[in-house]
Amino acid sequence: MNRALRMNAYGGSEVVHIEQIDTPKAGPGEVTVRVYAAGINGLDWKIRDGLLQSVMPIPLPITLGVELAGEVIEVGSGVTGLALGDRVMGALSGLGAYADQVAVAANQLALTPAKLDHVRAAAIPVTGLTAWQALVEAGGLKHGQTVLIHGASGGVGGFAVQFARRIGAHVIATAQGIHADYLRGLGADEVIDYRREVFWERAKNVDLVLDLVGGTTLANSWQVLCATGKVVSIAAPEIMANVPSGKTGVWYQMRPDAVKLKEIATLVSQGELKAEMSEICELTEAAAAIERNKTGHGPGKAVVRFR
Repeated sequence: MNRALRMNAYGGSEVVHIEQIDTPKAGPGEVTVRVYAAGINGLDWKIRDGLLQSVMPIPLPITLGVELAGEVIEVGSGVTGLALGDRVMGALSGLGAYADQVAVAANQLALTPAKLDHVRAAAIPVTGLTAWQALVEAGGLKHGQTVLIHGASGGVGGFAVQFARRIGAHVIATAQGIHADYLRGLGADEVIDYRREVFWERAKNVDLVLDLVGGTTLANSWQVLCATGKVVSIAAPEIMANVPSGKTGVWYQMRPDAVKLKEIATLVSQGELKAEMSEICELTEAAAAIERNKTGHGPGKAVVRFR
């Protein structure tokens, strides 16, 4: 039996169903993973709603999900460094993580630290890698600079606040006011309640804006930048066609990086970084949890538990 969370058409939560699919076989350079948990991401509902068809054309039907944690149950030819029974975690280069068994390129997986269970491990790959790559690789954030993080209480935002703090930046976070203490605990120097305050009146001369929201939040972010400032958005691919004259902005997509993922996961297992989870649900509840990711949820990351 290989259950998978699939969509056959674009729409709302009603188009996402559990179906039986073929059991995968590991090809050259791949391993088959028995999935114990998979992380829910904003990408899930954006694909489901058809919002990314122009930048990510996907033939339907498709199995959703882009990150997982589990156990290696088959090793393909040419694979080194992984063996049967290894506990692994990883972000995928494509879709398909929401299934009982998934064939994955071995070089996209990291060994899960012994102190992390599968559920916690599944909350790390996409959020941790996205935050690090967007801040450092795309954004070039450095010690002493100021970063404004929109949507900071979510999974990516939580890691971004922590990474920026470790780099030595001044961290301004926007979120609901009820999450202010949580964000200060992660290292935010300032928290702006976007429901009650206008962030561009408080944030000035910002070196980097990390946009995890898009829409009017992104549109109002250009005015807070310093002369050499930059906006990095993971929420709005349309940013590339709407960068104001004289400003710098990019859309960034996470790429799998097993080496960096292992570093991040090790820091979580040692208590140096926090990987907060907003909820843990079963596969039968995953479609509703994806919808909650769209409409609002508590701080951290939602995770689907398979076993």
